[in-house]
Amino acid sequence: MAATPAPPQAPPKPTWDPRDPVRPLLRPTIRIRLTLLYGGMFLIAGILLLSIIYLFTAQALGDSASELPFKVVEGKVQPTTSWCQLPVQGTGEQLNEAVSACLQHQRDLALDDLLRRSLFALLGLSIIAFAFGYAMAGRVLSPLGRITRTARQVAGSDLARRIELDGPDDELKELADTFDEMLERLERAFTAQQRFVANASHELRTPLAINRTLLEVHLSDPGAPVELQQLGKTLLATNERSEQLVEGLLLLARSDNQIVERKPVDLAEVASRAIDQVHAEAAAKGVEIRGERAPAVVQGNGVLLERIALNLVQNAVRYNMAEEGWVEVTTETQNGQAILVVSNTGPVVPAYEIDNLFEPFRRLRQERTGSDKGVGLGLSIARSVARAHGGRIIAEPREGGGLVMRVTLPI
Repeated sequence: MAATPAPPQAPPKPTWDPRDPVRPLLRPTIRIRLTLLYGGMFLIAGILLLSIIYLFTAQALGDSASELPFKVVEGKVQPTTSWCQLPVQGTGEQLNEAVSACLQHQRDLALDDLLRRSLFALLGLSIIAFAFGYAMAGRVLSPLGRITRTARQVAGSDLARRIELDGPDDELKELADTFDEMLERLERAFTAQQRFVANASHELRTPLAINRTLLEVHLSDPGAPVELQQLGKTLLATNERSEQLVEGLLLLARSDNQIVERKPVDLAEVASRAIDQVHAEAAAKGVEIRGERAPAVVQGNGVLLERIALNLVQNAVRYNMAEEGWVEVTTETQNGQAILVVSNTGPVVPAYEIDNLFEPFRRLRQERTGSDKGVGLGLSIARSVARAHGGRIIAEPREGGGLVMRVTLPI
């Protein structure tokens, strides 16, 4: 029986956050790696060349200094340096040995001076080589920077941007052209999606509004039978639920895109409005709403941000304890971010069920569509709106039951 192959391991994550505006100075970019590669290769080649030249020079000087090209027979010697100790008078053998020692010492001094000057020259050339390699790597990789800037602009919902890279028909131009083709397809897809949302908004709302009007007219008739009135109320509740579902789906489709028009919005004011809308429902269920809300101004869409707070507060009230329940809503600013926290009492939520709560039409241990507490899109819409504003939403189980929902948005 063949052995089951091991699952592929995930690649290691970078040690720096690409979304962080303050990035490390020497992060492992391609430019830095190319500079280190080519500069290191030049440095190694220079060291090898210097070693070879030093060995050849030492060998040449050693061969030439091993034997004197002359022989001293007799005479007097006058030393001209302090390091060369020669006898003033002596036999020829003594003078020959002294001269050989002086020449050997002079050879050593010449090799040391050659090595020192060569090391300084190698150091200077290495600095020039690294600087030149860094400049050339930047010039070669400049199309990648252009591609990156275009991708960031596209991430800001500017799908009309194109790279339109000119130059030689190399791998980078092929990458840029492929990216342009992908952007064109994405633009067509998003345009079709926006057109679909606009058409669906009209086509779905109109029949539901007509049904609601007809049902309200029949229910307003005092002579209608009781059974018909009861059926009408049931159909009216079903129609209202369908309207909420359609509105939620349309809002979810619209909020998946980046927010283009941004205005200053105070999360404290948004949370207070959401609490005012849910106050009656909370009072009917006996749920206390509390918490301090400090000013936290962000740039975004006030209607969508209010929808986040409303959905979170509504869920916190509806999925709460039958008696002595509470909901705490707080806002604050911390580390350059605005934070909205909604925590509540309620049933114990396992940690492995948290991610399922953000999926459309799913609820803890059951399908959301089978409940009368909502249409099952509240947390999905909240997460989508938070992402559209460049933020995120995190849910954590609260000790003793309930959840802590934390929305973090950039200021």
